[in-house]
Amino acid sequence: MNARPHKVDGGVMEPKRAVSREDSQRPGAHLTVKKIFVGGIKEDTEEHHLRDYFERYGKIEVIEIMTDCGSGKKRGFAFVTFDDHDSVDKVVIQKYHTVNGHNCEVRKAVAMSSVSPIQIPSRLPLLLTHEGVLLPGSTMRTSVDTARNLQLVRSRLLKGTSLQSTILGVIPNTPDPASDAQDLPPLHRIGTAALVVQVVGSNWPKPHYTLLITGLCRFQIIQVLKEKPYPVAEVEQLDRLEEFPNTCKTREELGELSEQFYKYAVQLVEMLDMSVPAVAKLRRLLDSLPREALPDILTSIIRTSNKEKLQILDSVSLEELFKMTIPLLVRQIEGLKLLQKTRKPKQDDDKRVIAIRPIRKITHIPGTLEDEDEDEDNDDIVMLEKKVRTSSMPEQAHKVCVKELKRLKKMPQSMPEYALTRNYLELMVELPWNKSTTDRLDIRAARILLDNDHYAMEKLKKRVLEYLAVRQLKNNLKGPILCFVGPPGVDRLDIRAARILLDNDHYAMEKLKKRVLEYLAVRQLKNNLKGPILCFVGPPGVGKTSVGRSVAKTLGREFHRIALGGVCDQSDIRGHRRTYVGSMPGRIINGLKTVGVNNPVFLLDEVDKLGKSLQGDPAAALLEVLDPEQNHNFTDHYLNVAFDLSQVLFIATANTTATIPPALLDRMEIIQVPGYTQEEKIEIAHRHLIPKQLEQHGLTPQQIQIPQVTTLDIITRYTREAGVRSLDRKFGAICRAVAVKVAEGQHKEAKLDRSDVTEGEGCREQHILEDAKPESISDTTDLALPPEMPILIDFHALKDILGPPMYEMQVSERLSQPGVAIGLAWTPLGGEIMFVEASRMDGEGQLTLTGQLGDVMKESAHLAISWLRSNAKKYHLTNAFGSFDLLDNTDIHLHFPAGAVTKDGPSAGVTIVTCLASLFSGRLVRSDVAMTGEITLRGLVLPVGGIKDKVLAAHRAGLKQIIIPQRNEKDLEKIPGNVRQDLSFVTASCLDEVLNAAFDGGFTVKTRPGLLNSKL
Repeated sequence: MNARPHKVDGGVMEPKRAVSREDSQRPGAHLTVKKIFVGGIKEDTEEHHLRDYFERYGKIEVIEIMTDCGSGKKRGFAFVTFDDHDSVDKVVIQKYHTVNGHNCEVRKAVAMSSVSPIQIPSRLPLLLTHEGVLLPGSTMRTSVDTARNLQLVRSRLLKGTSLQSTILGVIPNTPDPASDAQDLPPLHRIGTAALVVQVVGSNWPKPHYTLLITGLCRFQIIQVLKEKPYPVAEVEQLDRLEEFPNTCKTREELGELSEQFYKYAVQLVEMLDMSVPAVAKLRRLLDSLPREALPDILTSIIRTSNKEKLQILDSVSLEELFKMTIPLLVRQIEGLKLLQKTRKPKQDDDKRVIAIRPIRKITHIPGTLEDEDEDEDNDDIVMLEKKVRTSSMPEQAHKVCVKELKRLKKMPQSMPEYALTRNYLELMVELPWNKSTTDRLDIRAARILLDNDHYAMEKLKKRVLEYLAVRQLKNNLKGPILCFVGPPGVDRLDIRAARILLDNDHYAMEKLKKRVLEYLAVRQLKNNLKGPILCFVGPPGVGKTSVGRSVAKTLGREFHRIALGGVCDQSDIRGHRRTYVGSMPGRIINGLKTVGVNNPVFLLDEVDKLGKSLQGDPAAALLEVLDPEQNHNFTDHYLNVAFDLSQVLFIATANTTATIPPALLDRMEIIQVPGYTQEEKIEIAHRHLIPKQLEQHGLTPQQIQIPQVTTLDIITRYTREAGVRSLDRKFGAICRAVAVKVAEGQHKEAKLDRSDVTEGEGCREQHILEDAKPESISDTTDLALPPEMPILIDFHALKDILGPPMYEMQVSERLSQPGVAIGLAWTPLGGEIMFVEASRMDGEGQLTLTGQLGDVMKESAHLAISWLRSNAKKYHLTNAFGSFDLLDNTDIHLHFPAGAVTKDGPSAGVTIVTCLASLFSGRLVRSDVAMTGEITLRGLVLPVGGIKDKVLAAHRAGLKQIIIPQRNEKDLEKIPGNVRQDLSFVTASCLDEVLNAAFDGGFTVKTRPGLLNSKL
């Protein structure tokens, strides 16, 4: 093959003989490594010390102890060249060697030196670049999109299998040729042999490849051998740098240049922020690399133009290389000094002014340290290993961690599993396997705290105190699982303090507070007793979550809330297996990691709103968590080792037990937490809600006054709930309105006045605000609110702020005609009164039911009409035609108002019977009577649930008499005494007693007169 002459930088290069296959395969035509770098040698180390030590590995050709030409001092490192590659491989297996009594670092040397071990092939394919200049020792990314370069990548890099196929000749400063250009553009005379590290392909916006290339050495083009499909040239390697000159004058000049270059390089690096990894690595490179390798590296990482880099590339002698690089360093130093003078002194920012591109791993420089990120990662792995070995995790978990740590060390960082394994180990060492907080088991303090934080709720507070007492008597009791069901380490077990805390934080709730204190007491007396699982059932807004916080405060434990509403994947509880990408532990283990102790108080919020999907049932996953017999050995899928949850105190909240699976409900002790009475709400409002809202809105009691009668108006006419959340929001609206008045300086004088109200409502106190005329802003005498005259909130102020009343008592108006009765219903939001309306018309004897009724309630309606038909003669009940068959030519329509609300349950049976009896008898049901109870076909009244909530609802509605089943009489003890005093109760065992109590004058049996029988 003959090649035509080709231009090189404007000159003409004569064609030469093509290199034969034998020439290309001669020894040295590929990358070889016969030299090692020995760092850390001392002044007293001589050549014979190195030879005596390293001759055991193989035959040595050359030993060079590097010295400065000017001073003649040893530079702390040397090069040892062996006769073959195997000797080098034997040496570098061990990183550190003891030479002449000193610990020296040894690694392969594959970089420039006076006798370069790098030998590139004599023929190289040429990669033509038009962006950037690649220097030896630097790394660059370049885009390949021209036809010749694309063909080079596809034919050489993607199909090649040898190391030689990844070595290219990079020619810089080539004009960007058109894709269809036929001739090669003029080529730069000197290029850089490069090793292709990575090839990434893409089709957007057009087909191209991105190459990551590392510069090896300089070369000079001798002859272009071919142009298509990609250029190939015969080259001559130029980085076989000449030996140091023999003349003293030349040696002294070169030594001075070397020292001057080194001084400026050190000065530049010291002006930068050493906390930056790239800067720290650069500083180490200055001490570890031979100085003839540093100019190329520094030029590639500081800000220089392509023209300046081309000049550095064309400099092949050491003297020329130093002379070209020193001015660049000086310019950078002066620019940095100027910026430091003109800018405000910020130490961290000024040291980052100069743009240092990341220094990648330079494998061909002798003495090069490991990549900075890899060094840091190795340090992290060492620290991780230390944490694993010093952790207090169980033996089984420790074995798993050690096994995973060994796998991590052998795993490349690029593997996706590397990050997963590392995150797993970090989680394992951060979990509080044996770290606990100290419990406070002072029952008296707990009682005070509960009473202060929660009004009422006596049963709940009692149970909490019981738990604290047990903990106080026996200190290693497994924590109970407290489940507050209602709508939306060593313990400090001082029972007295716990009682005080509960009383201060929670008004009422006596049953709940009692149970909490019982738990604390048992915990105090018997420390290894298995704790109970408590489930507090009640309406929303009664303070169940705040009780959980009070329990944590009482015990002095960490508190963590886990929201379970809408969770439909069991992996949220048990975690994901580590085989999945993005796997993570469940909420239980993650919560333990967050609090950092193994005995916190966990609040499982809205446990009744757990979902169920194809991913499993999270409620079933909770069975193990909430079972004291099993949770000491809880296994999260992510951890895959057992974790002891027996010290965790679980508290769950829910709206109703109807949606909790029976298996989970069976593990819990049910304690009812009913809604508040009006008196309790008033007390809670003035103890907690109003002071909290005043603080949140920046008001003081001297600026606003809300009497109890106003609070009662808000409770009865603006809210209808079992808890106090809506009440709290109303107080917030009042405080916002008052805050505007106070801020604007417009105040109203309060005047107390008594006025009569309607006869139906009775007499009550009303505070009337008389609006004064707003004073002029310029008149500052009335802008300040007098301390003795706060803004008084009365009924009229409520109407201005909150609008018209949302709820009005219309019980008497709705019972003004026959066929209407009042029943009592239970909902997850508390008790409610429920009207039942009936009408009759001519028809075919059909019964129509409306109001979104469930099957049970429909059956109750059929039972009621059947019982009345069978007893029509007894009570003399007839239809419009005078027939005792109530359905004879008569249709009956039963309606339950609030048709958008689904209704079901058996407790409306007595109400339906009373309503129909009123319809067919034409008599009015008493307007102050409500009733509840299930009926049978024989007229018996059976007990129902939710008596307390139903009674409280009737009390809120202003009713005076309640009819309940006789077997529910025991439930009256749970009703507050003040409510029982305002109501009268009728206990009925049969429907006769119900009807007698529901109608004025009773509902007596009609006796028919005797008939005369003629014997004629």
